[in-house]
Amino acid sequence: METRNVYVDHAATTYVDKRVIQSMIPYFDKVYGNPHSLHSFGRVAQKAVNDARESVASILHCTPKEIIFTSGGTESINLAIKGVALSKGSGHIITSKIEHPAVLETCKYLEKQGFTVTYIDVDKYGIVNPNDIKKAISKETILISIMYANNEIGTIQPVWEIGTIARKYNILFHTDACQATGALSLDVSHLYVDLMTLNGSKMYGPKGVGILYRKKGVQLQPLIHGGGQEFNLRSGTENVPGIVGFAKALEYAQKEKQQENKRLVALRDNFIKKVILTIPKSVLNGHPTERLPNNVNISFLDVEGESVLLYLNEKGVAVSTGSACSSQSLEISHVLDAIGLTHDAAHGSIRFTLGKETTKNDLEYVLSVLTPIITSLRRISPVKVKKSEIRKT
Repeated sequence: METRNVYVDHAATTYVDKRVIQSMIPYFDKVYGNPHSLHSFGRVAQKAVNDARESVASILHCTPKEIIFTSGGTESINLAIKGVALSKGSGHIITSKIEHPAVLETCKYLEKQGFTVTYIDVDKYGIVNPNDIKKAISKETILISIMYANNEIGTIQPVWEIGTIARKYNILFHTDACQATGALSLDVSHLYVDLMTLNGSKMYGPKGVGILYRKKGVQLQPLIHGGGQEFNLRSGTENVPGIVGFAKALEYAQKEKQQENKRLVALRDNFIKKVILTIPKSVLNGHPTERLPNNVNISFLDVEGESVLLYLNEKGVAVSTGSACSSQSLEISHVLDAIGLTHDAAHGSIRFTLGKETTKNDLEYVLSVLTPIITSLRRISPVKVKKSEIRKT
């Protein structure tokens, strides 16, 4: 069989849409002024930033002044969580056990600074129970941070319900929406969020640029000090090409969302069905329906995910064993651990995330090379796990 290249790791990052690239090009060598310069070169660059901010705000249904451009999702998350914490000075934060490392590590850092953090459990599908959030609230609670959709297993959280609780108790609510950008609604007025993080590299936009939506009136302490750009919350000369590209990518993602979601769901469900039927002892992780349209996370029992990944790579197939931000670790995924999988079951997990260029033929090729790889690895594996024993007791 002829080897072909199939990229099914779009949750890690996406390519940049050619239309987005074209929108960015003039801002590298023609419109290159500093947006804060008073001359005409600077004013043209400033207009590009302002236009991008207005475009993003119109999609999020907020005002342009509520959009802060950053270097990406991680910085936006840090600004949201640390920004609130430093502004308050002390207090209690609620998050979940399956958040992105950018959230979890930030919370761990704040614990060392005297803040208290509650890490909420999830069910076997990775869903946070809003009632558990409610029970965890205390008089000291200053912030709730729950992701919109999980980057590893694709599970979509009941963000609106959590936001409703947060508003009832007058607590700030932040959501990491990086994975949700091209798939779910980003209307902040309906989501009841006070802070929301987005990332360009997850929606066919450039890397190194993201945004933090900050609702009017929310007080944040800046993490980067300097010239006072981005409403005194994120100093540094603006990345004009990146900002322009981010806005354009978000525009296309939202405009094409409905049609693309329909196509991806059909591909996703067909692929899941064929994998489960073709490869024995395969277990889908995450919610069967309340999941991102492009996400397929499957544990192949009796094998190690890292070995499967490397063999697939030799066949031209790019996948992941979990979050790209922590994929160098040999520890099992904290997400799979939180949904109750045993160490052996979690170690056999592979994440396939589809994209705009993924076809049915691509996935048939993936399955054709995946099946003999799993069969071969199982022959030499000393591990034998029963499907009835994949969850911790």
